[in-house]
Amino acid sequence: MAQLSSDVFFHEVPLARAQADGDAVAIVHEGVAITCREFARQCDAMAAGLWHEWGVRAGDRIAWLGANHPAQIALLFALARIGAILLPLNTRLAPLEWRALIDDCSPRFLVHDAAFADAAHALDGHCGIAARSLDELHRFDTRHAAPVMGLPSSPVLLVYTSGTTSRAKAAVHTQANLLANMQIASQVQEITRRDVVATMLPLFHVGGLCIQTLPALFAGAKVILHSRFTPDAALACFERDRPTLTLQVPATMRAMIEHPHWHDADLSGLRALWAGSSVLPRDLVDAFHARGVAVCNVYGSTETGPFSIALPARFARSHAGSCGWPAPGVDVMLHEASKGVGELWVRGPNVVQRYWPDQSACDSDGWFHTGDLANRADDGSYTIAGRLKDLIISGGENIHPAQIEALLASHPCVAECAAFALPDETWGEIVAVAVVAKPGQTIAEQELRDWTQGKLARFKLPRRWFFVAALPKTALGKVQRAELACLASS
Repeated sequence: MAQLSSDVFFHEVPLARAQADGDAVAIVHEGVAITCREFARQCDAMAAGLWHEWGVRAGDRIAWLGANHPAQIALLFALARIGAILLPLNTRLAPLEWRALIDDCSPRFLVHDAAFADAAHALDGHCGIAARSLDELHRFDTRHAAPVMGLPSSPVLLVYTSGTTSRAKAAVHTQANLLANMQIASQVQEITRRDVVATMLPLFHVGGLCIQTLPALFAGAKVILHSRFTPDAALACFERDRPTLTLQVPATMRAMIEHPHWHDADLSGLRALWAGSSVLPRDLVDAFHARGVAVCNVYGSTETGPFSIALPARFARSHAGSCGWPAPGVDVMLHEASKGVGELWVRGPNVVQRYWPDQSACDSDGWFHTGDLANRADDGSYTIAGRLKDLIISGGENIHPAQIEALLASHPCVAECAAFALPDETWGEIVAVAVVAKPGQTIAEQELRDWTQGKLARFKLPRRWFFVAALPKTALGKVQRAELACLASS
């Protein structure tokens, strides 16, 4: 089977794959196999129904709320055909947080699965959004094809990231961005039609969607799509389905190596495990290497595709701890490097240029400033050294302290507080909070825990609490989070 033409448009990928190898399996979900031809038909049917029955037009936003499902991927390609945009909602957020995202970009419809039906119905009508079940996508009349309205420059995917500010921002991925990332990621990972890719991470993140899943469909590989990750299902999949590639994060890697079945699980089908993380704990890497599985790393962010810097399998052992080298077509530089460490800047065809609706994401020369500090070795490989900003990353989720602090500051007994990161073997980092009570007031930890319940996503909830007389600050009044972390760890 020939590789897809380099000039194929993003929305044409399913049809091109069907024409190249229509009877090959594209996706397996919960034991149901979908061929390339069937998947292309689903995409066309959805595009026709969205256009003719729902009245979706170019530029409209459609939200998705649910577990991983082939229909979410088909919906992305269908929207691309008519020039509309998919907004996958993070299922781990709290209802108030979903409402804030809907307020920001005003989707016309919210497609949901059965598990999130109640949550979707609670959002129905908010800012004019209409909730629609997943089943409705499969009942469209396909007698009249949808027009092709999407262009390479058309926005097709909005992914919210807390970034380095307290307000969530949506990175605007164009069809050209996604296609470039598919080409880059499939090339670096050497994905071919002989590969079987096990997708277990959520598709509402660019990691789960764009590092392996879309590149696999582009390259003609088979995708085994899990609704969600569990260590039992992951290890069973490796034995039963014999995937050659999978993408994980430190939290899921640890869950697997701590599973009772870890030592006798058959991992021999995996030629590589890719990890979407800036820094990988060495004990996790060593555990998989001891089982004969190369651990490769990919560095990136919601704004960068995310395939920016990658450590291929042949260097997995010699460069453990490194993120590797810039991906083909991606430029990387260290800004204002001091003693070999500088802020990592990235530029490339998969890097978004703006946040929704029209806020620039890059500087005038096209560089995205990641906020991460890195160093460059003599051989050109990069290693992340830390973060320029105060972002907390727990289990692969971005958490900004300001959101937590604003909520706690609304408690009548809290004078001030500061959220900061503490290292954690399972999650990479956890949220800790230092709290100063108002004069004459006392606050119990459980009282503050109750105050945050239901108002923040669970992964944002503080795990460690410290009650202090005052927060350490600079002469300009800025809280010294690093000092708090040191005091908490002592």
